Amino acid sequence: MSLKNYETVFIVNPVLSDDQIKDAVAKFKNLVKEYGGDLYHTEDWGLKKLAYPIDHKTTGHYHLFEFKAPADLLQKMEIEFRRDENIIRFITVHLDKYALEFAENRRNGKYNKKQKEEEATS
Repeated sequence: MSLKNYETVFIVNPVLSDDQIKDAVAKFKNLVKEYGGDLYHTEDWGLKKLAYPIDHKTTGHYHLFEFKAPADLLQKMEIEFRRDENIIRFITVHLDKYALEFAENRRNGKYNKKQKEEEATS
């Protein structure tokens, strides 16, 4: 069974405590590993303003997962995201070779303006 590269961004309910948010994120990390996925990068983007209100909420706690997984894992993840009332929204995309290159560059700070400015001044 071949593993494909995916990226998932999900938004956690902002009214949860830090521990509850960590538990929700850990649940999905464990789900990826449990069903044969390889979670190779995670990012906590923090609390951000939503583009439009969702369930009367204007902010959400964003998380990003990059992972390799068999295709059947996506269906299981989607079911769990929909069942978990702490998750406001989610999206998963398949990463082709160009998206993988972009993600690698983003992780290494190639598109970080602050980092570029610091390097230019030093």
